[in-house]
Amino acid sequence: MSADSAAGVSGARKDSGGGADRVEVEHSPARERYLASVGGEPVGYVDYVAEPERMVLTHTVVHDRYAGRGYAGQLVRYVLDDIRASGKKVVPVCSYVVTYIERHPEYQDLVDAS
Repeated sequence: MSADSAAGVSGARKDSGGGADRVEVEHSPARERYLASVGGEPVGYVDYVAEPERMVLTHTVVHDRYAGRGYAGQLVRYVLDDIRASGKKVVPVCSYVVTYIERHPEYQDLVDAS
């Protein structure tokens, strides 16, 4: 069990889709973090600040030894889909999320323009 698993992670672990090295994501609202793992190994996370009508995505991390494998993209796609399902908007502060949304215009409608 990882330290993140022991730290009050709530919500089911869900597969983000993708290839053989599919990212599993757990949402920890108490920590305001989405945790990514592959094969039970933690690979990274997205931090956010929850507001009543929107989620401010502040930081995306994929640990160096897992970089370049597409895990950040799978994780961010999962996070954006989860936020869409909640009915909230996104404020992308993290530069990775900003770039991801620019490259995937199907998420542009989630961005809070205010």
